[in-house]
Amino acid sequence: MQSRGDNRTVNQSAESDAYPRGIKLGVDVGTVRVGVAVCDLDGILATPLKTLERNAKKNTDVRVLAALAAELGAVQVFVGLPRTLKGEERASARMATDYAELLARALAARGSDIPVQLVDERLSTVTAHRNLHEAGMSSRNHRKVVDQVAAAGILQHAIDMQKARGTDVGSRVFAVSQPGLSGDAAAVNAQQAVPGINVQSSENGRQQ
Repeated sequence: MQSRGDNRTVNQSAESDAYPRGIKLGVDVGTVRVGVAVCDLDGILATPLKTLERNAKKNTDVRVLAALAAELGAVQVFVGLPRTLKGEERASARMATDYAELLARALAARGSDIPVQLVDERLSTVTAHRNLHEAGMSSRNHRKVVDQVAAAGILQHAIDMQKARGTDVGSRVFAVSQPGLSGDAAAVNAQQAVPGINVQSSENGRQQ
């Protein structure tokens, strides 16, 4: 007969297999700045980490972020996917998806298989501004930290959902191997390259 202690051990093991335990990063992508946040090994609390200047021409910030993820030993990177209140994806969502693909490529170039996953980030920046106001920070100083605070909101949402659902969340993005290939086409390309991987297209809705 199995004891309660044994049951607890089995349940904890099943939960740890459902999603990776360890340091995770949250990323808030903007046209000018990219906010980065990090959580502890147990995925309890997400905290702001740093703000990177976005360099869309050379993508130096993407490489810095990939190096940071590897240096910290991150097990996942969550990139916020902006949607409208109706759940629609527009230009900002396309930008976030493209950035996630670039990051996946930069990680792959370093020989790293850290998964990059898109998660819903509706109103994360609005919430970040409100939290900074409530903390007593003047609006003129928001720009310095609001992106990383928004990234912390994205990450906290992701790790809270993992625990609540007992499974992984988000939609994994893979490195684009062909120039000009992005979005669902990249997902299909990745699925063909790695047999057995089931990638959802945006037509069916990304897993959240």
